[in-house]
Amino acid sequence: MKAQLYTAPTIEPISLAELKLHLRVDSETLAGDITTYQSILPGSHGIHELMTLDVAPGGAGWAAGDTITGATSHETCIVVTVLTTTTYLVRNRSGAFTLGEILSNGTATADQGATHPTFATGYYLLGTGVDVLGKQAVVNLNAGTVGSGGTVDAKIQESDDNTTYTDVTSGAFTQVTAANDNAIQEKAYTGTKQYIRVVAKVLVAACEFGVDVIVNAATTAEDDDLTDLITDGRAYVEAVTGRALLTQTWDYYLKEWPEGNAIRLPFGNLQSVTSVSWKDTDGTETTLAVTTDYIVETNGNQCGRVVLPFSGSWPSGDLYPVNPIKIRFVCGWLTAAAIPKNIKRAVKFAAEDAYYHGDRSEALRPVIDRLLASWRLREEF
Repeated sequence: MKAQLYTAPTIEPISLAELKLHLRVDSETLAGDITTYQSILPGSHGIHELMTLDVAPGGAGWAAGDTITGATSHETCIVVTVLTTTTYLVRNRSGAFTLGEILSNGTATADQGATHPTFATGYYLLGTGVDVLGKQAVVNLNAGTVGSGGTVDAKIQESDDNTTYTDVTSGAFTQVTAANDNAIQEKAYTGTKQYIRVVAKVLVAACEFGVDVIVNAATTAEDDDLTDLITDGRAYVEAVTGRALLTQTWDYYLKEWPEGNAIRLPFGNLQSVTSVSWKDTDGTETTLAVTTDYIVETNGNQCGRVVLPFSGSWPSGDLYPVNPIKIRFVCGWLTAAAIPKNIKRAVKFAAEDAYYHGDRSEALRPVIDRLLASWRLREEF
């Protein structure tokens, strides 16, 4: 009897990040791994004024995007958000509007459409997008002096293409006021988008602050080697336990049919039997029919079996001289998360042993053997 690997596992019991954590290693220095990007530049950021505007006589008032002109001062602004029927948030002003100023006899002209930027509702100071794909990211809002009565509201947004952004759930910072402007304002970004930015609004008075995005992207000088050590560690654990840890397909060859009514398959955690076939002396191959010619017993994490049905018998006839009987089967745990913790720990220690002591080391083998003692496959089942 012999077994030949047909399809290798596509995943490993532990990830590269898990091995690095176990080894307490990184490939570079803290300064080399961490980069700071400015999303909103430090400085004094002014408010976006609230204007109280009279509606035009006999008209319906203004809408977002309308151009509004004062009758006496000829000052002009563009409405961004209508808060009430007479109160608006405005931008692109010419002249010196004052907070709460009333403009009489305004004229509502054509909608400006795309001639002015669109903003997330209530947030008008746009940060620069930062590429954080595949990196750990933390966003810091660094408040300086918050003006008298002023407040800063900010939140994180995310994007796939650095153009269309959406708000991050739980991405809002605590509102910054003069009472807490020296408090730490920090948010970890745990999403999966490529870009993030910060949007902010300042109310009542100008405020000094900036927003930085700090990313941690460790260099990968040793990653290929560590990845190979994970595979080697899995192979060692599989050899010690006699198990196939993760989904893989094997061809199991027999020289003859057994005398009993069952064929024991190796490696444990049998998922399925793909086929059972045999060749006669001429090399003609015949594939048996499941249920009719055999039954599959998976037997949990122990070794599965191919079993004859009631009153069944193995095929008769002379067999091909080389590997005449072939059973193709799939075995192993379905996911890394399903593998018992002691087995995963043994893989980590096997990789650690090779990393620090070389491939022929025996330094950690007693530890590995103890972890695997109860997971060696038994002959009986």
